[in-house]
Order: sequence, then structure tokens, then C-alpha cells
Amino acid sequence: MHEYSIVQSLLDSCQEYATQNDALKITKVVVKIGVMSGVEPQLLETAFDTFKEETICKEAKFVMSIQPIVILCLTCKKESTLKKLEYCCPACQSVEVDILDGEEMFLMSLEME
Repeated sequence: MHEYSIVQSLLDSCQEYATQNDALKITKVVVKIGVMSGVEPQLLETAFDTFKEETICKEAKFVMSIQPIVILCLTCKKESTLKKLEYCCPACQSVEVDILDGEEMFLMSLEME
């Protein structure tokens, strides 16, 4: 389960941001997880809740925003959000697409005190 190493990196980043901003604690952590990121949201949440206890995030609420795949069709130039994991344009059925969003995980925001 690579979610544990992801959480460790996330907690390290939280500590860095808290130190930079002279915060005593973090009360909320918001992440965006792409459906094709390879991260399992339930496992990530469990790992976060397990490992946050001895950190600056021990009281933090963990909020996940699940990002669907967003593509740009290179044929008809339309941007679309895919409902299924089929890499083709819903407008013209072209498979010549660029993926714009939905493959990564990002730390979006922190609330600190």
C-alpha cells in the first residue's frame, strides 16, 4: 500500500507549511485526488487518520475531493469531463485526446491556527 508513504509525505508537507507560517496546529487538510492517480481514497483516509496522531495534524479534518478525468479533444477542440474511463471524446468519438486533469493528487489547502 503506497498510501502510507503518500500520507507520510503529506504530513511532512503539512509540518513544513505550519513551520513557515508559525502555526501551532493544522485543523483541516484538503486534497484533490484524480480518479486515475492510483491512490485509493479509503486507504488514504485510513492511513491519514492512523499516522496523524503524533503530528501537528492530530486534530485535523481530512477532506478529499475526487477529480474525474478531464480531456481536451485534439480533433474537435472540445474540453470534456469523462463519466466513464474511456479515453475518447464524447462529442466526436475521437481517441486523439490530451488529459488535462484527473491523474494526480494535490494538496489543495490547509487551515492552520
